[in-house]
Amino acid sequence: MEFDTSSPIWLQLVTEFSRRVATAEWAAGQRIPGVRELALQLAVNPNTVQRALTEMERDGLCRSERTSGRFVTEDSRRISRLRRELAAGAADDYVRISRGLSMELQDAMALVDERWNENDNPDQDQARAGG
Repeated sequence: MEFDTSSPIWLQLVTEFSRRVATAEWAAGQRIPGVRELALQLAVNPNTVQRALTEMERDGLCRSERTSGRFVTEDSRRISRLRRELAAGAADDYVRISRGLSMELQDAMALVDERWNENDNPDQDQARAGG
């Protein structure tokens, strides 16, 4: 993972760990790797990982069990809300960029529709990848 120098690493970790929960890379109820293990994987200070995980606990995305470690929440509504929040952020970015390019709403919507359909076709994905 590459870090952006314009924001604190722990916040970037919250974003990355949230993505892992939203995409079920870290499934509901699954044990999250330990702080030291994550710190080694990501080449960051364990305190930075600890701060990110503490923030995730505050946000209700994981829970801590004293002797067993941390676990992803099993609250499917919370995970759905997270997915929506992440998608809304991406949508806001798209709207801002599209407006900056002076695109009309119908053109921006048509582009989303086009991309949605292209990315939903595994045959086209393979053709683009050269397979």
